[in-house]
Amino acid sequence: MISTHTTLSIEEQCKRAHKVRFVMASQSTEVKNKVLHHMAESLKTHKDDIIRHNEMDIKSGIQSGLSKALIDRLTLNESRILGMAQSLIDIAHQPDPIGEAVSSWIRPNGLHISKIRDPLGVIAIIYEARPNVTADAIGLCVKSGNAVVLRGSSSAQHSNRMITQVLREAAVNEGVPGEAIQLLEDTSREGVQKLVTLRQYLSLVIPRGGASLIQSVVTHATVPSIETGVGNCHIYVDKSANLKDAINIVINAKTQRPSVCNACETLLVHEQVASDFLQQIYPKLDEKGVEIRGDDKTRERLPACKKATNEDWDTEYLDLILAVKVVADINEAISHIQMHSTLHSESIIASDEKAISLFKNNIDAAAIVINASSRFVDGSEFGFGAEMGISTQKLHARGPMGLTELTTTKYIVEGNGQIRS
Repeated sequence: MISTHTTLSIEEQCKRAHKVRFVMASQSTEVKNKVLHHMAESLKTHKDDIIRHNEMDIKSGIQSGLSKALIDRLTLNESRILGMAQSLIDIAHQPDPIGEAVSSWIRPNGLHISKIRDPLGVIAIIYEARPNVTADAIGLCVKSGNAVVLRGSSSAQHSNRMITQVLREAAVNEGVPGEAIQLLEDTSREGVQKLVTLRQYLSLVIPRGGASLIQSVVTHATVPSIETGVGNCHIYVDKSANLKDAINIVINAKTQRPSVCNACETLLVHEQVASDFLQQIYPKLDEKGVEIRGDDKTRERLPACKKATNEDWDTEYLDLILAVKVVADINEAISHIQMHSTLHSESIIASDEKAISLFKNNIDAAAIVINASSRFVDGSEFGFGAEMGISTQKLHARGPMGLTELTTTKYIVEGNGQIRS
């Protein structure tokens, strides 16, 4: 098996990825899909090796005091590895964006102008304790014709190294240059600061992790970057909501997998239904081990819950903790979200179309979810196969970043001798 362990400098690894960017861009759809299927099979074949290396990371993480949420993100088992393999197959089934004609037209002078999709070049992704991202990023970059530079966290380095080794070997066996898939061994903060300034080699850097990582990259990067991931996601339960549906949605959004960015962190409830709703949902949340931190109106109805502080309204818990506030009406809910949102995913549960319309038109977020769980805001659930992260900014890409978001465009201008007068 080809080793991914290297003592090369960060700059040299990025330089090597840069050198083969045109090779990646020129791969046919047939070859790319064949590579992705081979990668998926290789993950299945080597799942025991991957789990063994992952167990090293888990052991180290527990010893170093990683939170339960981070341990959950870090953990790989057979089911999750098979899910990673399926994501690669799903990416293979996606339409190839490269060469797609976005638009075309003919000018009065006879010039034919086409706008087509093109690879970005070399994409660097910086991520924390999420070894499944390694496979998703490699798969998405292969299909979109980009080289990739991976900088995982030290807490997942054994897992990342093994996954990269397995996938790189599968790619090389199908004719893809191994230099196009680079895993950085340097996981230091200084290494990140070096990486995000290598404009001569990198086309885009995507930070995927906690708020401190994202802000550090956005602040220090000279390479174009996309802000992703932090999810202080709200659910507002309107007075017109079907409370049975609302209970199921909130339970799912908070507890199905609390350690991810699209989990619900704050629940807002219209005061006209607050007593009935909170008394119904409290025992179900308590059964799931959820700690509730409520405002004064919530605590009047649920005296057992903890008092929420101002800090709670801005916290992405990534844990079984839920901030709860009773609001006078939808306008107060909207004002609260506008003040505390991280622009990720915001949800309303309502049957009143006027309330839904007001919410949609006054909430600024990458995704607005209506009468469904925020857990659906995900690349695979959107039908993208996988994602490189969820962009919370507005330029180039917003929301789950699939294949299309990993491309740029160029114009093809065709003439037959025209000159400009």
